[in-house]
Amino acid sequence: MDSNRVIVFDTTLRDGEQTPGVNLNLSEKLEIAKQLELLGVDIIEAGFPAASNGDFQAVQGVASAVKCSVAALCRCVRTDIDRGWEAVKEAKKPRLHLFLATSEIHMKYKLKLSPDAVFEQAVQCVRYAKTLCEDIEFSCEDASRTDPEFLYKVLEGVIDAGATTVNIPDTVGYKIPNEFGNLIAEIIKNVPNISRAVVSVHCHNDLGLAVGNTLAALQNGARQMETTVNGIGERAGNCSVEEVIMALTTRKDILQLNHNIDTSAIFRTSKRISKLTGVPINVCKPIVGDNAFAHESGIHQHGVLTNPLTYEIMTPQSVGKQESTLVLGKLSGRHAFSAHLKNLGYDLSREKIDEAFAQFKELADKKKRITDEDLEAIVLNNTANVPEVYKLENFELRTSANNLSEISISVKCGDQIISTTLSENGPITTTYEALEKITDGKWELASYDIRAIPEGDDALGEVIVRLRKNDKLYTGQSVSHNIIEASILAYLDSVNRALTDTDEKQII
Repeated sequence: MDSNRVIVFDTTLRDGEQTPGVNLNLSEKLEIAKQLELLGVDIIEAGFPAASNGDFQAVQGVASAVKCSVAALCRCVRTDIDRGWEAVKEAKKPRLHLFLATSEIHMKYKLKLSPDAVFEQAVQCVRYAKTLCEDIEFSCEDASRTDPEFLYKVLEGVIDAGATTVNIPDTVGYKIPNEFGNLIAEIIKNVPNISRAVVSVHCHNDLGLAVGNTLAALQNGARQMETTVNGIGERAGNCSVEEVIMALTTRKDILQLNHNIDTSAIFRTSKRISKLTGVPINVCKPIVGDNAFAHESGIHQHGVLTNPLTYEIMTPQSVGKQESTLVLGKLSGRHAFSAHLKNLGYDLSREKIDEAFAQFKELADKKKRITDEDLEAIVLNNTANVPEVYKLENFELRTSANNLSEISISVKCGDQIISTTLSENGPITTTYEALEKITDGKWELASYDIRAIPEGDDALGEVIVRLRKNDKLYTGQSVSHNIIEASILAYLDSVNRALTDTDEKQII
């Protein structure tokens, strides 16, 4: 392998799914995995098979669906390793990813093990995993707060036992870039057999330094980075793949490192994963935020019009952000619609195309201008594959000048039609109290977000709803030209996800 090539290990489906409120089903995970493969990631960490049957099935499904390497996360426990291997063994390039905490605070308070015991457990489990799988990665959890001498010892031991990749996580986002870069340099200097393994890093963003720490590590000899799309993940999230990749691409004159990512697929991947996870993208987020290539200042606008390089260090097209004009309209046929979706990267079944086409024709009668974002919103609205316990039949909303709203809603549940009429202050409050009554559930509304797709006076409305049930968050979403309809459908999507959730994880 090129010694200057960076291996991209994507953990959107594992660490990214640990974002509060994200609950992907199997079909959504498979869609994300295929999009990650199109993006060009080298390794997909598909999940934690021992955590639940749902995670096991997801890892197994991803392993069979893609050609790139697929990793399963395992604790240093034989049952975890066996379960992980069972999930990935059919992958074209299977990998087992073992982890064990090595910092004093984790060993003392979480593991309640001595350093010697941790060392022995790590070595023995890597040795066992090696009898099942050739490609073994070992992570020293909380490595950035681990005693360096003990860290060197563990790394040397697991490499001797068969680890082909050793990962140095900044688990709590504690280090600053020069510290973390020096840590990687010292590991390469002080671990005698380090040349037999790839050095990887996994940086969290608690201090907003995940990208900086990752770049510092790569400059000091790390050659694998563990990232997520849009930086989603535990707490403040992970290192954003799109930010590091565009730093490597834009500043190759300084960093002099290569990668296999198709940067023109970044924007679409980011938007698709945002929609599937229900995690919005900050408008000011680098690379993929709505304002990343927007210029409001008159001075900036003049400069960009004269020469874009005055205020843009990369082009929108380099990350796949290309504005679409009217491509399809109300006179367009199903064949042209299907072909355009394929150009956007969607390969849908005939049934799903029919459903999406019907919504497209309905929208085309209402909107002057149809964009690719409109089409993607329609497609994603029809590909969630969440069993519809409750399905909207009809609704009627009446509002008055004193803010009093009255709504009548009919919802189908099985063969039964459930209807109710309710009057309250505010249309959304009224709508959601009526839905809570219909669904016979005590759902706590954790959040309600609405935005236009795309921006404009004839935009679609996208609604994202998070409901809490039994201390677990469920994210529902929908798009519609009618905001109340989108709000109802998003609420029902969240309820349906909760009612059909059989994936109760035993491990967090």
